[in-house]
Amino acid sequence: MKSIVFDNYGPPEVLRYIDAEKPVPEDGEVLVKVHASSVNFNNLTFVIGKPYFARFWTGLTKPKVRTPGNDIAGTVESAGGNVTMFKPGDEVYGDIFSCGYGAYSEYVSVPESMIAFKPKNISFEEAATVPEAAKVALQALRDGGKIEAGMNVLIYGAAGGIGTFAVQIAKSYGAEVTGVCGTRNMDMVRSIGADHVIDYTTEDFTKNGRSYDLIVATAGYRSIFDYKRALSPHGIYVATGGSMKGPNSMKQIFQPMLLGPWISRKGGKKLSAWSAKLSREDLDVLGKLIEAGKVKPVIDRTYLLSRTADAFRYYAEGHANGKIVIRMEHELSGVNAG
Repeated sequence: MKSIVFDNYGPPEVLRYIDAEKPVPEDGEVLVKVHASSVNFNNLTFVIGKPYFARFWTGLTKPKVRTPGNDIAGTVESAGGNVTMFKPGDEVYGDIFSCGYGAYSEYVSVPESMIAFKPKNISFEEAATVPEAAKVALQALRDGGKIEAGMNVLIYGAAGGIGTFAVQIAKSYGAEVTGVCGTRNMDMVRSIGADHVIDYTTEDFTKNGRSYDLIVATAGYRSIFDYKRALSPHGIYVATGGSMKGPNSMKQIFQPMLLGPWISRKGGKKLSAWSAKLSREDLDVLGKLIEAGKVKPVIDRTYLLSRTADAFRYYAEGHANGKIVIRMEHELSGVNAG
């Protein structure tokens, strides 16, 4: 099988496209023929080895795991002993982060607890965008933000991978949604359901006189005190992501982690960062939303597995309109890939 590997931290050029041994499922595992994966923030940071504190989990001087990638969408090829939920031929998707990455391969062997049945009405490429990004959006809104019908919700970074899902999921709850994005993405954000769209290059949402019951920040950087100013008296702010580069690249995550508890004690407003939790149940929840037509994945570009480094370079620019998909080489037939 074909796989992406790297032996040292560094820029996307460290990624290599190789022949690798096909895994064999152990007890409780299924072998998945992967049709597609996608690019997430943690995939890029894993490869470049920054921020450095992340190396406590990935390896201090060299990566402990050689193949990145955590979103998978594919078909069950075989099953090990004691597998009860899936059989060969089942179409599945999932986030394999907690079993050590490895999604940028044509086959992966993973515990059955990490996958769910793929929604029937979307392609494998679309399904590959869902597991991490949509799960983060769902949990940030529902668990972190306590979203309810009628809430006035703002999504900062509404055109990104998490943001496009957050807009649609918030609408599915009956919220009034404002999306913040760049000029070129405004029409797309409107098309996925945002009631209001703010161009951050021309308007400062913290100074327009409106306040929000819930703000979810998925990209870019604004000071935590800017977000606090834009909240209603008992509003909630949840950070799920930050800028891809520059001196403020991680501040949007670190500020709510370090300052959020202190600020939250001083009044009714609550400010925090959100880290998604593994949940097959939430994949099922998302699958139902997708099959009901309430959520539709947005794909910016598709790259073949052999061009994963190009996908990472594009992602690092920080201007993706939705998700970036990695398509496997055994899916070449008829593909028009970037």
